[in-house]
Amino acid sequence: MSHFDRIKPPVDASRRTTLKALGLGATALAFPGLMRSTPVWGIPTDIITKAVPRTGEKLPAIGLGTHMTFDVKPGKPREHLREVMRIFYEGGGRVIDTSPLYGLAEVSIGDYATALDINSELFIADKTWVTGEWLGDDSHAQQQFRRSMERLWRDQIDLMQCHSLVNARTVIQAMQQWKADGQIRYLGASHHLPSYYHLVAPWVEKGTLDFVQVRYSLATRAAEERILPAAMDTGTAVMVNMPFEKARLFKVVKGRPLPDFASEIGCETWAQFFLKWIISHPAVTCAIPATTKPKHQADNIGALKGPLPDKEMRTRMLKHMETIPEFDKVANMPAYPGKSFDGVVKRGSRTPAKAK
Repeated sequence: MSHFDRIKPPVDASRRTTLKALGLGATALAFPGLMRSTPVWGIPTDIITKAVPRTGEKLPAIGLGTHMTFDVKPGKPREHLREVMRIFYEGGGRVIDTSPLYGLAEVSIGDYATALDINSELFIADKTWVTGEWLGDDSHAQQQFRRSMERLWRDQIDLMQCHSLVNARTVIQAMQQWKADGQIRYLGASHHLPSYYHLVAPWVEKGTLDFVQVRYSLATRAAEERILPAAMDTGTAVMVNMPFEKARLFKVVKGRPLPDFASEIGCETWAQFFLKWIISHPAVTCAIPATTKPKHQADNIGALKGPLPDKEMRTRMLKHMETIPEFDKVANMPAYPGKSFDGVVKRGSRTPAKAK
């Protein structure tokens, strides 16, 4: 079991209306649980936390993603990733997101968390990505779920998500039973492509999900149109993937100094600038940047300190980015510029044959 507060206040149906009326800068006054929190089992008291709307459980607003980064082939060096997890934990991070689709990421998490003796203190968000042999067949999901718990050294997963809405109706029904049985605590769905948000939104609008995970950043704001408003209406927690647009945002700002006003919200780096803009949205519960480098992890987790931007500051941050050349072309840039990964996922990928 994860050691977090489990106070269960009723969801305020007027939450979104009130936030609109007050503006983002007054969010902390209207809903203290969304910003700084009282101490939570082992979590530093001076970091930014947000509440899961349906339970009041407090989570640090910066988590750790593991796509590509925690996929390490057997026998290859991996101590740097254990150091990433240590820095993440000691900086106040607790939410780690993974998936069976990420190669050996689940294995790495289970190994490092157990070796560091922090497994029970982590909020593990996992996914299931399966179809079935026929409509309504959930046997593949059941098998994958059992394997994930073994890899993670867990007898309960904090959050299980239907990855990319694959076989969503059958999988979410299975997850509802897992939740009723106490095998998971929350259920959700995830996607990283805005072109699929019209399929994600109805699940949020119906109030079926405890969490929804979507891509949201200064460069990709499609989630603001339907998903984030619906999440606020239904009390659905929001986890944000690809906060750095697979490192492409760093390419755009390379060599550029932070704007002077960044110091007003305690930002010392571009990573903190990008992350604070995301987690300051009142619908967002947690952002999950990924990295293989300990120094970058120390940078990312630093976004848990200091003030959050208010509504006016968020607008100012966006307008500044819009003055930077190539910012409007981020989505068309190659992913992970200047980076490479060598896990089982890459080993299994196919390189198109050269034209003869």
